[in-house]
Amino acid sequence: MLKNYIKIAWRNIWNNKGYTFLNIFGLAIGITCAALILLWIDNEMSYNEYFADYEDIYTIKNTQTYGDETFVFEATPGPLAELMRNEIPGIGNVSRSASSESLFSHEEKNIHQTGKYVEPEFFEIFELKFIQGDPSTAFHDLHSIVVTESMARKFFGSGDVLNKTLRLNQGQSYVITAVIEDLPENISPRFRFSWLSPFKNYENANEWLQGWNNAIQTYVKPEANADIVSLNETLYGFIQTKLEDSESHLSLYPMDRWRLYNEFDKNGLEKEGIFKYVRLFGIIAGIILIIACINFMNLATARSEKRAREIGVRKVLGAQRKMLIVQFLSESVLLAFLATLLSIALIYIFLPPFNDLVNKQLILDLSDPLHLGALLMITIISGIFAGSFPSYYLSSFNPVKVIKGIKSKSSSAAFIRKGLVVFQFSISIILIIATVLVYQQINHVKNRDLGYDNEGLVFLPANENIKKNFQAISNELISSGAANELSLSGHTPVNIGSNGGGFQWPGKDPENDVLVSMESVSPSYIKTSGMELISGQDFNPNVEANESQVIINETLAKMIDKENAVGKVITRGDSQATVRGVVKDFVYNNIFGNETSPLILYPSSQDFNHLVINIDPDKRSTAVSAIERVMEKYNPGYPTELIYADEKLEEFMSNENMVGKLAAIFAGLAIIISCLGLFGLAAFTAERRIKEIGIRKVLGASVGGITTLLSVDFMKLVLISCLIAFPLAWWFARNWLENYPYRIDISIWIFVVAGLLAFLIAFFTVSFQALKAALTNPINNLRTE
Repeated sequence: MLKNYIKIAWRNIWNNKGYTFLNIFGLAIGITCAALILLWIDNEMSYNEYFADYEDIYTIKNTQTYGDETFVFEATPGPLAELMRNEIPGIGNVSRSASSESLFSHEEKNIHQTGKYVEPEFFEIFELKFIQGDPSTAFHDLHSIVVTESMARKFFGSGDVLNKTLRLNQGQSYVITAVIEDLPENISPRFRFSWLSPFKNYENANEWLQGWNNAIQTYVKPEANADIVSLNETLYGFIQTKLEDSESHLSLYPMDRWRLYNEFDKNGLEKEGIFKYVRLFGIIAGIILIIACINFMNLATARSEKRAREIGVRKVLGAQRKMLIVQFLSESVLLAFLATLLSIALIYIFLPPFNDLVNKQLILDLSDPLHLGALLMITIISGIFAGSFPSYYLSSFNPVKVIKGIKSKSSSAAFIRKGLVVFQFSISIILIIATVLVYQQINHVKNRDLGYDNEGLVFLPANENIKKNFQAISNELISSGAANELSLSGHTPVNIGSNGGGFQWPGKDPENDVLVSMESVSPSYIKTSGMELISGQDFNPNVEANESQVIINETLAKMIDKENAVGKVITRGDSQATVRGVVKDFVYNNIFGNETSPLILYPSSQDFNHLVINIDPDKRSTAVSAIERVMEKYNPGYPTELIYADEKLEEFMSNENMVGKLAAIFAGLAIIISCLGLFGLAAFTAERRIKEIGIRKVLGASVGGITTLLSVDFMKLVLISCLIAFPLAWWFARNWLENYPYRIDISIWIFVVAGLLAFLIAFFTVSFQALKAALTNPINNLRTE
């Protein structure tokens, strides 16, 4: 029975090759789109599953409230881990961790690698796969190091690397005690590392860890039967049992939420991170697939008259309606399988550029039951959904009427076809508007006044050689014309990570604490970064750094004194500083923010992590060559790896850039698929009205008049699509833009342009077929009977 259905289905498909191709191609595009997005979603949803017990692993979150705003940090104090081990029942394994990008050297190779200083319990929490060595002995020696397989290859090639040494920052040698398997790509970015070393090394180099500064991460794997709710209740006020006036409240945050969520609002409540994009693209991929299925429905029902006599004869010969439904569904499922075969080829073709777009290494593995099963599921669902209405509609024909050639007066099929076209173009218009809005929002942020010279700034990690030779480096680069100014700083102006509370000034409510960002800078920092001093004086480069003189930003100045904050004294604990100047607010940390956090710049003589260089953007390649030559002279043995401020800005906007590009691609796909269906419907309409067209031409109708006659009905459908799409697009756009405090206004011209574009695309699609019909010799059309 099934074999007969397939034979009949294949014969009908072959007899309508032109429409079959449109259906297969449209479905293939929809299936390709859905498959690519499902690969991406699967990758995102499986983040951190590399670790067998990832659902039982936590990081400690630190929640602090300043004024009316609550902040959630991942930074915790140094003494916390040991106190938790000793005082909190059920806490299980705890490990402190501090990330570091360090230079490792072996013979002539000098390579920066990102890693972590961790405690031995780290290997109990995270089950890493050891290729060489053993976790129980990996940290027996203080100066030992565990490296990933790829890091081992970079320095030694293949083979046994145990007991070989690597020098850290051109100083202490570390012995390789183990090699672990490379972590997969879908690990939370902040957790990726190439090496691990005993935390004691970090602790010995940073005595301040003995205090209660929040600066490191703490990982926890509670005991098997531990009550997480109870542990969180204990942790909430745990620090207050040690420091009564602490603002910190701790909680366990599960690893299975690190990727998809891990963002918090001003009330300290968790909100969606990457998950909002997972949901958005999943919905859009489903809609693209539905649009492709709609093409099938439209073309199948439009050609119903061509098959009416076949259906009538089969019913007269005893075919039951359910048998006809099965036949038509068999045809649609067979078409879907043919479309899937084409889509597999398209997936392999488009997967590399798609990977570049989403910055991943996705693969389609047909030997993987999950991948194969997903493709089969998409195929069968698409085939059944696409064939559902046509099979119901075609099988409902009255055999007596169709054999006699009496046309059905029911307009339900035509109404449904028009409704489906309206749906297709409504989605296409919404996606066009979304693409334009995303593009505008990205450019709006890129072109905003950041308050510093973003295009002209480059950074280098500042090691001891650079700090010691700073003046000589500065003089040589400026005198050669390679740089305009140089300075040292703790962070880059793009991202300032140090902050704290407890600041007081005259007139401030001591109960209303304020979180203030703090940045250590050399005296030339403001000139180098291109910031604007709006009152007071800059630091004096000829006077030794004195932290009793500070420069603050506008936001903090308005808090201290709206009229003039220069000369006011700021205190924190036993220290105090006088405001020397006020710098215009500049954008840092949150590129999409509309408000700037209060900031203090300290003229420090230490605590520098970056060399900041201001160069002419138009002479970047020349400047880079000069910087490399100077660094070889004053910082030998260290590779010159420049960080560009504009590229760091792009990193902050990576998700938005991806959304914009994918929105454009989806809009294009929706339009292409919609036009395929419209093209087929226009061809069928022209075919049905071929005699009418011949008569009109004989009676003197022009080609333009006939083209307009055949096109006008479809243009009405596009107009209806615009009326539906515009309010929906405005509602979606308004909700999306609310995520960005610094955002564009929704302009009416976007909707006008999107509507006109939809009209033009539809008009050219339909007019091609209409023009073809209008140019046909009327004699050929009228002499057939």
